[in-house]
Amino acid sequence: MAKYLVIVESPAKSKTIKKYLGSNYRVDASMGHIRDLPKSKLGVNLETFEPEYINIRGKGDLIKELKQAAKKAEKVYLATDPDREGEAISWHLCTALGVDSKKVYRVEFHEITESAIKHAMKNTRDVDMALVDAQQARRMLDRLVGYQISPILWKKVCKGLSAGRVQSVALKLICDREEEIDKFVEQEYWTIDLENEFKGEQVLSNLALIDNEKFNIASKQEADNIIADIKKQKFIVDAVKTGERARNPFMPFKTSTLQQAAFQKINLTTKKTMQIAQQLYEGIELKGYGLIGLITYMRTDSTRISDEFKDACKSFIEEKYGANYLGNFDRKDKDTKNMQDAHEGIRVTNPRITPDEIKNELTPDQYKLYKLIWQRSIASLMAPAVYNTVGLDIKAGKYTFKASGSNLKFDGFKQCYETTKEEDEGITLPKNLEVGQELKFKSIDEKQHFTEPPARFTEATLVKELEENGIGRPSTYATIINTILDRRYVEKEEKRIIPTSLGNTVNDIMVQYFNNIVNVTFTAEIEDQLDQIAQGDIEWKTIIKDFYNDFEPLLKDAEEKIGGIEIVPEVSDVECPQCGKNLVYRQSRFGRFLACPGFPSCRYTMPILEKAGTHCPKCNGEILLKKSRKNRTYYECENNGKDCDFISWDKPLDETCPECGMKLFEVGSRIKKSICKNPECKLGVPDKTKEETEKKKTTRKKKTTKKSTKKTTAKKKTISKE
Repeated sequence: MAKYLVIVESPAKSKTIKKYLGSNYRVDASMGHIRDLPKSKLGVNLETFEPEYINIRGKGDLIKELKQAAKKAEKVYLATDPDREGEAISWHLCTALGVDSKKVYRVEFHEITESAIKHAMKNTRDVDMALVDAQQARRMLDRLVGYQISPILWKKVCKGLSAGRVQSVALKLICDREEEIDKFVEQEYWTIDLENEFKGEQVLSNLALIDNEKFNIASKQEADNIIADIKKQKFIVDAVKTGERARNPFMPFKTSTLQQAAFQKINLTTKKTMQIAQQLYEGIELKGYGLIGLITYMRTDSTRISDEFKDACKSFIEEKYGANYLGNFDRKDKDTKNMQDAHEGIRVTNPRITPDEIKNELTPDQYKLYKLIWQRSIASLMAPAVYNTVGLDIKAGKYTFKASGSNLKFDGFKQCYETTKEEDEGITLPKNLEVGQELKFKSIDEKQHFTEPPARFTEATLVKELEENGIGRPSTYATIINTILDRRYVEKEEKRIIPTSLGNTVNDIMVQYFNNIVNVTFTAEIEDQLDQIAQGDIEWKTIIKDFYNDFEPLLKDAEEKIGGIEIVPEVSDVECPQCGKNLVYRQSRFGRFLACPGFPSCRYTMPILEKAGTHCPKCNGEILLKKSRKNRTYYECENNGKDCDFISWDKPLDETCPECGMKLFEVGSRIKKSICKNPECKLGVPDKTKEETEKKKTTRKKKTTKKSTKKTTAKKKTISKE
């Protein structure tokens, strides 16, 4: 019988940890929190500000089982996640299980590898009540705001609305950005490009200064007048500057930068990124390694990495790339705002487990994210990339033209981690070009431009904005975005986040009646106070009390002053075939649709059919763009269900195959390409869906065979024992 009990949060993690600890240890999962504030009421005493915790419904049997295991165990190790939430779960476990504090040990695993786990088990501590109090304070602040503003919204606007403390600030940022875009007035401006020649070689430059000052050309007439004057001048080389510039590698990932990079480079949402990172952290079964955690803990605001990992990387980089690729191992992140540095940055646990080595044992998304983290982990310890730089100034009377650029001299960290921005944009200067030399005029060109409004937020840029403003913490970014999407306060249009009419209405109410709650500075100050609680500098109930003393009058004022608000739906030009009224746009969790405004007397609805701009390869009908239940785009013929059965995940094109004449299809999420799906065509490719189905069938058969083999072996062992 096991002497010791280890309690973790998830079954996947318990399986990995059990492998390293051996038979003396029993490892159980709490499945997250086992106690929380009740869903049916506020759960906070407004006089004493004491939380009223209850056991979470449905976890009674689990709590009973954990109690029995804890009673029998000599020692109980609480190995929940190494953050405030994990600390609170450990504290709740102590309380709910009634364990003697003398035999309880708090353990922190920042990576789930054999050495890290054994080291952590030797370096236990008590539950940190300062961290627990910080989590309690956040939970109660969120509960006070959500459970007291939301009923006002239900009564005054419509049922089902919610107003969270942090989600409301994120919504305001999105609404403010949309307002900026709506109010934006574009302005015309012109640029002037010059082409000279020196000894038969081309020299290109742009007008940068007039009378050594910056300028703005607002019209074509201005541009024409300037060009006319420039043509009268001589073109003299005023400066030639050459040099070198080093670009340092990126620091290791923290939560926010991982979410941003995953969105931009491999097209993963913040929610999906955190789900996959959790899987990589908790452990993957690999050939030659067994069950092993591949990355460190993924909720962190630190970029620090351990000396052990630096040592492992040093030998790896030398072997793979060469000693000249070794970088500065003592470099620190300059951006330390709001950084608690409680954990390491997000890195791989073993640099020698390369992405390509384990590609076949990971899902496609696991492979992409692991590869991204592996590259960034290694690259952060590599040498800077070095560029040759060149700059050129050309004087033409009072006009100064400039040209500059850079060319890669030494790739450094770029050998491992490619940046998204193309930097080899350099100019090539003619040989023997010196100050004072006259250049031959070839041509001059003017170009019209217009200023552009600020871009709408994507998930990546919203996370960056939240972090820069000190709103939320690493563990909350994905939840914030997911909440406002689920509540239909915002929607996505080509990856850009746009507020809905419902979102604008809720935001207007929050701004008018609860301005402090949606105030960016105030929210950041609350986050700072929560950090001070975690450090033991402030008593947590004081923060709750001060907040509520200011918040309560706002609630009463809003209750009295907010009148009934009706959200007027957008009216379409489509008539209802049943009652003749113009249909209005409505929103469901599957997207927008048209409905009769006469509901409930008339219940007519119809989907919004978006045309894909191409025709059906079977009947030449219009192809419609539709969404699946999982919000995945697919293509269907308008005659589907009548005379045609065409449906496809890939978009049919109006182009035809040059070999067989059949329609081509567009495939690829980031890099688009056209393919022929005719299997008999020389240029054709086999149907991916059929291939994937066959692969899945083969995999299932193999798994079934393995299971049956194990069962047979087990039976034989039982018989032999008997």
